[in-house]
Amino acid sequence: MENQRTVADGLRIAVRALVYAVLGGAALIAIATVVSVLGPMLALDLYTPPVAAWWTVFTAIAVQGVPFLLLGTVVSAAIGAFVPEKVFSRLLPRNQALAVPVAGAAGVVLPGCECASVPVAGSLMRRGVAPAAALAFLLSAPAINPVVLVATSVAFPGQPEMVLARLVASLATAVVMGWLWARFGREQWLRPPKRHTDPTATGLRAFTAGLQHDFLHAGGFLVLGAAAAATFNIVVPRSVLDLFTDSPWLSVLLLALLAVVLCVCSEADAFVAASLTGFSPTARLAFMVVGPMVDLKLIALQAGTFGRSFALRFSSVTWVVAVVSSVLVGWWVL
Repeated sequence: MENQRTVADGLRIAVRALVYAVLGGAALIAIATVVSVLGPMLALDLYTPPVAAWWTVFTAIAVQGVPFLLLGTVVSAAIGAFVPEKVFSRLLPRNQALAVPVAGAAGVVLPGCECASVPVAGSLMRRGVAPAAALAFLLSAPAINPVVLVATSVAFPGQPEMVLARLVASLATAVVMGWLWARFGREQWLRPPKRHTDPTATGLRAFTAGLQHDFLHAGGFLVLGAAAAATFNIVVPRSVLDLFTDSPWLSVLLLALLAVVLCVCSEADAFVAASLTGFSPTARLAFMVVGPMVDLKLIALQAGTFGRSFALRFSSVTWVVAVVSSVLVGWWVL
């Protein structure tokens, strides 16, 4: 009986995918038809340099983020559907003060970016993990995973101290934020992520339902954050940024703010930081530490998952802690 139900669910999923493909194809044909008719009239406006730059940045951020967002929602749905709650209670210490650094160090096992960490952290909370530990994982996963560290070593050849500094500063920020939430966090600030699937659903059916909801829900906020970052890129002139390169302190603050609005994926931000040769090593470290933890698309994802009140408080404090951690570690290591 169970096997028949599994086969029926699989057929239902295949049929649904076929229907979506047909409807999507029809929509693309309709869009192409409209564009072919109206294209000549709109070409002048769409291909002006500012608009072209906006679309380039927006598309780059969205295309970078979607694969890792999909990875995160797949992991999130898999945790909700296949992993029993008792697993987490066994792996993590019951004491929150000890669970936070363990969860922070566990971030090394997920090779994804910040888009992936939010739905996974939400799923961990739904499975009974303490919010402080889940939030430490949320911050550390996109910053200290092997893909990011290898990318950093490639972007800064012959500078292993930059890889070490990024690892130490990022992990320290994640652990400190977890401890701060455990000590000062309030339940009313955090809207617990709700389970949006049928509680009686299990296995493949629960996985499919969770994946569909999480991806569509988080995808909208990813698009919103990408649009905000693209707007900043064409509004702020490059000459304004050049004014800050001469001051070591202002350069740190500038790149820390720039990391928030540029929304560069954590797997690629090291190459952006390496290209900023006019800035100090500590300033470039701050760019790489802040970016995976606080940027516009991540704030939007957090607001959609945990509530706007949480996102504003948590992101602002995380930014301060990340900057301080970068300065201290940069002074010590670089």
